[in-house]
Amino acid sequence: MAIFSTHRRKLTLDKDRAWLFGVCSGLARTVNLDPALLRVTGIVVALFWPKLMIAGYLIAWLIMADKLTRQ
Repeated sequence: MAIFSTHRRKLTLDKDRAWLFGVCSGLARTVNLDPALLRVTGIVVALFWPKLMIAGYLIAWLIMADKLTRQ
């Protein structure tokens, strides 16, 4: 029995469950996590390193493609 699937999911924005741009929900969908967990983690990181978090979020938003353009 295989633990890991050979099917690769593409990292895309998920605007169906998005709060802002869909970065956290898209990343959560890719790694099978709850989007709320990533959002809370992002808020905690932003409290300590706001410039790093804002820059990382914006870079991820620019790199991640919209779900409709990747299909």
